[in-house]
Amino acid sequence: MIAEIDILPAQLEFIESNVTHTAYIGGFGSGKSTAGILKTITKKLQNPGMSVAYYLPTYQLIKDIAFPKFQQYLDLIGIKYDLNLSDKVYSTDFGKIILRSMEEPQRIIGYEVCYSCIDEVDVIPMDKMKESFAKIIARNRAITKDGFNLTDMVGTPEGFGFAYNYFIKDPKPNRKIIKVKTKENPYLPKGYIETLEETYTPAQLEAYLNGEFINLTSGRVYSNFNRKDNHSNRQVQPGDVLHIGMDFNIQNMAAVVHVIDNGIAYAVGELTKIYDTMAMIKAINSRYGGYKIVVYPDATGANRNTSGKTDIQLLMEAGYSLRAPNKNPFVRDRVNSANIRFLNSKGERRYFVNTFNCPEYTEALEQIAYKNNEPDKDSGLDHLCDAGTYFIYMISQVQFTI
Repeated sequence: MIAEIDILPAQLEFIESNVTHTAYIGGFGSGKSTAGILKTITKKLQNPGMSVAYYLPTYQLIKDIAFPKFQQYLDLIGIKYDLNLSDKVYSTDFGKIILRSMEEPQRIIGYEVCYSCIDEVDVIPMDKMKESFAKIIARNRAITKDGFNLTDMVGTPEGFGFAYNYFIKDPKPNRKIIKVKTKENPYLPKGYIETLEETYTPAQLEAYLNGEFINLTSGRVYSNFNRKDNHSNRQVQPGDVLHIGMDFNIQNMAAVVHVIDNGIAYAVGELTKIYDTMAMIKAINSRYGGYKIVVYPDATGANRNTSGKTDIQLLMEAGYSLRAPNKNPFVRDRVNSANIRFLNSKGERRYFVNTFNCPEYTEALEQIAYKNNEPDKDSGLDHLCDAGTYFIYMISQVQFTI
């Protein structure tokens, strides 16, 4: 049945591999998730009556990636199914396909499968991936008909993460890695690779186009920021709409105030070391009373309580418009969004900072470095950087209009 679907040679190699652990590691658009989903369905067909499992870092990615792709290929192959959205389980005449998130590894319990595939293996932090992998292996104990009980992985390299350490640094006979470049997929839309080349740095392209393991987290976090070239004298002017990125920390809240001109973002003010959300509201109103204000907050503000109300509720009651995601984006996505706006591959700069009005934000952008593959939180420089990049990430995801 699978042969009726157009698949790449690397995908077929992955599907047919009976090595205990096979990894399909490639650039964006290299067919990773398709390979993982097709192999999961293949193992289901080969082992009727047994369950298989497919894992992703978050429940949102299950909705965005797993649901539509499993439905697409189950329909193409002609397998009838029922999808239980709340349990995230496909029930077929051949058995169950169980979809699970790795957000909370301790919840990977209570079922048994004969095959497992982990998608986006390098997206979550190493420690959590190790914990998830141990839990996944424990669930993957039903013996298949051919005796091959496999746990596979697919993903794009994110520095020297779990995939590198497991398959490259510690190779073993029961581990196989298949590396794939984006250009090996002839079915990509026209201009896809060119868009990637315009979006990412040369180092990132080695990972995101060529599937190479390289150090994406050495040195400065915001390496594209330059105090001189990204400086602007832009000030708050009458009639401006103020876009405020905000980071919540007890006794150390931070905010970066922005304006937008013709799609160009300007940081024009900062608020630092604010005690709590009520104090932040007072500081904003004192300095910027009368301006229309849009706040881009840390998503954890929906859970934190101040005087019986969440931080998000307090900001809304203050009369601010809010653009608040249900969950914070991955740190690397915020960092990428900011670096690309500071300087993209065309030499364009679309994010500027008034270094006179934002002295602490400027120093934080210049000085914050990586520690254990993450921006160094022990430095104390992360609060303003987080505040600024919550805003930058959000406006980078949509066509922004005022």
